[in-house]
Amino acid sequence: MKYIVILCDGMADEPLDCLNGQTPLEAARTPGMDRLAASSEVGMVRTVPEGMAPGSDTANLSVLGYDPKKYYSGRSPLEALSIGAQMKADDVSFRCNLVTLSETEEKYEDRYILDHSSGEISTEEAAELMAALRDSLEREGYTFYTGISYRHLLIWHKGKTVPLTAPHDILTRKIGEYLPEDPVLREMMEKSWDILKNHPVNVKRREQGKNPANSAWFWGAGTRPALTSFEEKNGVKGAMISAVDLLKGIAVGAGMDNITVEGANGGLDTNYAGKGRAAVRALTQDGYDFVYVHVEAPDEMGHQGSAENKILAVERIDRDIICPVTEAFDNMGLDYRMLILPDHPTPVRVRTHTADPVPYLLYDSAGKVDGPDTYSEKTAAQTGIYEPEGHKLLSRLLKR
Repeated sequence: MKYIVILCDGMADEPLDCLNGQTPLEAARTPGMDRLAASSEVGMVRTVPEGMAPGSDTANLSVLGYDPKKYYSGRSPLEALSIGAQMKADDVSFRCNLVTLSETEEKYEDRYILDHSSGEISTEEAAELMAALRDSLEREGYTFYTGISYRHLLIWHKGKTVPLTAPHDILTRKIGEYLPEDPVLREMMEKSWDILKNHPVNVKRREQGKNPANSAWFWGAGTRPALTSFEEKNGVKGAMISAVDLLKGIAVGAGMDNITVEGANGGLDTNYAGKGRAAVRALTQDGYDFVYVHVEAPDEMGHQGSAENKILAVERIDRDIICPVTEAFDNMGLDYRMLILPDHPTPVRVRTHTADPVPYLLYDSAGKVDGPDTYSEKTAAQTGIYEPEGHKLLSRLLKR
């Protein structure tokens, strides 16, 4: 038996007037998901425990079978594992986003966050900007690390966790009341504006009609995580396929292998088909029992408030990952179990994460059941199946 999770980040949503009362998942053409749904257990699952912030960190830990209440120590430490930052027990890490702030206001605190991802800036451009920040801001006790696209890292050695706000939670809001109380962190953010606003990379981006990455934004503080081995915990050898450091870091912490797919970038134009091919190869040729395929695109489109592009992302997942993967397994006559779900909703209306339960689809090629004709938030809720503790869902996939 082979096991595969297709994690469609932020795919769940709300009914939208612009879609005649449908969600993006309902409006999308998803023949692969719908075919599986008719023979699957379909229901709702709460991936974010009550009282915890709705993030991809807590939610993906849940889907991988780790109770966030026990294992979660912050978002950025998980990303640090992927980037290769060596954290000591008394280090604190912070996500360092490259964001787009409004540019007409005189004072830094009066500006607004226009884009948490700087137009999904390329990793190559971001590396130049991070080098400039490192040269000017790095000091004793603080170390910057370059990640992927707009997602980077700051380590505060012998530091302290401080309350900070995720930039995607305050889009279009004035930033003053959300700036760090810690004077050093605040000073770094304010100085980052002076360093980045007229950097050649940003001058060129403006000329091209793209959002400039004109400020750093710190959030997601945490301490070094300690996850138990996924293989020892579940009895299967697992691999992660993702373009983002958070998921890669979770894999490193859990002792799973990361599989790199060329052209996978965490954006709408990611290499969907390459991820599907890599999953099949991992399970049929490379000796893995379990593969977790994470696709960031629906979440990014939710943050951008684009229903049209969110639909497109969902359709690409169905067409280029789910359909080819199931066809390959079926043609080879392999027994497999597949779990398809979002980690959390990222509704287009609010442009950030919510903690609402999400729909899941659990398919078993060797033991099909009667399910709904389609897979959506509505049909999943109508089945009456509900798992209130998301970290227990993996056991149902693995039949442990």
